[in-house]
Amino acid sequence: MMTISEQIKVLCVRNNISVSELARRLGTTPQNFNGKMRRESFSVVDMERIAEVTGTTFKREFVLRNGETV
Repeated sequence: MMTISEQIKVLCVRNNISVSELARRLGTTPQNFNGKMRRESFSVVDMERIAEVTGTTFKREFVLRNGETV
């Protein structure tokens, strides 16, 4: 099973954005976001916000528009 950070990286690749761009869209700095990724310290609210910003659904995993999970 992938870690949350690994899932986020795959999600970024599939959405053709960088992790830094995702951080900016979430209203945080890339440095703060990368720190959360290193610590694996994302809350459910964080995950729901990431899903909202990327147009996915969060259900303990990301579900892409085509139904594929990451």
